[in-house]
Amino acid sequence: MSERNQKQNEGQHIEIEKIVASAVSQALQAQVPALQAQIVQQVLNALPSQYGETPAPAGAQSKPLVHAIGKIHAGSTQKEILRALLDAGSEYCSRIALFVVKAGAASGWQSRGFGDEEVVKDFPLDLTAGPVAHTYQNRVATPGNIAEMGGRFVGQFGGPANEQVLVLPLALKDKVAALVYADGGDSGKLDADALELLVIATSGWLEVISLRKLTASREDADAPGSVERAAPPVQTVSSFSDPFASHAPKHVPASVPVKPEPAAEVVEVASAHSTGAAAPAAATDPLAGLSPEDADVHRKAQRFARLLVDEIKLYNQAKVAEGRRNKDLYDRLKEDIDKSKGTFQKRYGSTVAASGDYFQNELVRSLAEDDLSIMGPNFRR
Repeated sequence: MSERNQKQNEGQHIEIEKIVASAVSQALQAQVPALQAQIVQQVLNALPSQYGETPAPAGAQSKPLVHAIGKIHAGSTQKEILRALLDAGSEYCSRIALFVVKAGAASGWQSRGFGDEEVVKDFPLDLTAGPVAHTYQNRVATPGNIAEMGGRFVGQFGGPANEQVLVLPLALKDKVAALVYADGGDSGKLDADALELLVIATSGWLEVISLRKLTASREDADAPGSVERAAPPVQTVSSFSDPFASHAPKHVPASVPVKPEPAAEVVEVASAHSTGAAAPAAATDPLAGLSPEDADVHRKAQRFARLLVDEIKLYNQAKVAEGRRNKDLYDRLKEDIDKSKGTFQKRYGSTVAASGDYFQNELVRSLAEDDLSIMGPNFRR
């Protein structure tokens, strides 16, 4: 074959190759969408089923949790709140139970998913071992194995199929007032994060309800025209009531020493009618020179100021922490502080207690922890 013929053949081959490449390219472009969809479907089929579902709209997964917290906050009594916690928690686990901690012992209150709500009633929970002990001592949610709950617990209630359990602390005023047990039962459903959020929301709401009741009782006692009654030399006023005060455990383990429960924030108020042994303290009492009636008004004003500031702290814990760090506490809480100050002035601004400046002093003492600079430059004492 001559050189000329060879070049012609090569040219024809190149031309054919271009034609074929173009045809293949067009064919591929036509098939790409279908091929892509087929590949995606094959990948989804190979993944666990939950990944193949249509993604929920943003916020859709959190709405049930928000609704559950709303039901807890709708409760106006401690029993209603705790029952709402168990009802809400049962949506995020298969079995849930609440155990009240009193006098160094934990005993069952109510449950959900165990067949009978009262089945755990008065059942003694071992506070000395496993996830229960870790939760009680450290006030943190603790996962564990059902075997760590003890033979008596397993024998009485059985265990979940996957053997995984969770114990959460319901803390009030920095002490564990109850323990919440949860597991996945036969289905394995156990959302630890959601359960922890529900328990925290319950703890906070119980404190709010307690503070509201205390505020109402003190307002009734301090209201003009209220009848003053004789009081013992020392009156103990607690700013927090225990929701489980009436729940006395029937079983106290011999290995656990019974210790008195720590006071929740106790204020000793010397009575205006004190005599006898209390007399030596009069020399250091700034109200000693006042009449019993005036001294009593001063003391009521002090208590009311303390209550108002405690309420500000309770409702604004994050702002209080940030304000202390940045030393601009007044600016962050101005609306709440000014509103509470107006409430205090309305009640005691025209009484003999007005000269004591109790509300402003309590702001510095309690909110700013005796550091005036923390209130910020815009605060006027």
